[in-house]
Amino acid sequence: MGKTYSQIDDDLAAFIGRQKMFFVATAPLSSAGHVNVSPKGYNCFRLISPMRVAYADLGGSGIETVAHVRENGRITIMFCAYEGPAMILRLYGKAQVMQFDEPGFDKELSLFPDIERARNIIFVDVERIADSCGWGVPFFEFKGERDQLKRAVNHRPQDEWAERRYTSNAESIDGLPGLRRARETPS
Repeated sequence: MGKTYSQIDDDLAAFIGRQKMFFVATAPLSSAGHVNVSPKGYNCFRLISPMRVAYADLGGSGIETVAHVRENGRITIMFCAYEGPAMILRLYGKAQVMQFDEPGFDKELSLFPDIERARNIIFVDVERIADSCGWGVPFFEFKGERDQLKRAVNHRPQDEWAERRYTSNAESIDGLPGLRRARETPS
């Protein structure tokens, strides 16, 4: 039987810090929409307080997480132990998106010194923390990060990269709004 926690304590923080990847799950409100699960690597996760976390979203082929978070805020982050004792840890919460062109973004991105450029930072106010056995998770040996995503993100000049983000991440696969230019942001 899994255990729930009142906050991310030092032991849970240490567990999270040892993990080389995590998964982010979101869903739209519509039952006709698609549930999304995204793997995240690199050193892009931060514990801000015992009940608030953030991760730098470098980008990818879709914008589902951002679209779902903007629609309803629901998010689950899952960590799995791939070495050592078996465990799965889930952080359930409400998320907010800070887009790369918003005031204060560069200051917040400084939380992630290994990340040169990101399209968003996802902040999560954690509402529930629960573990489970993880006995079905296999052992894996970490050999290193792939560099393709960072190269794809960092090789273009900033203005060209931003324009590509706006056009390729304008909406989710379900037609929900994704990235928005500043003038498109609802007031």
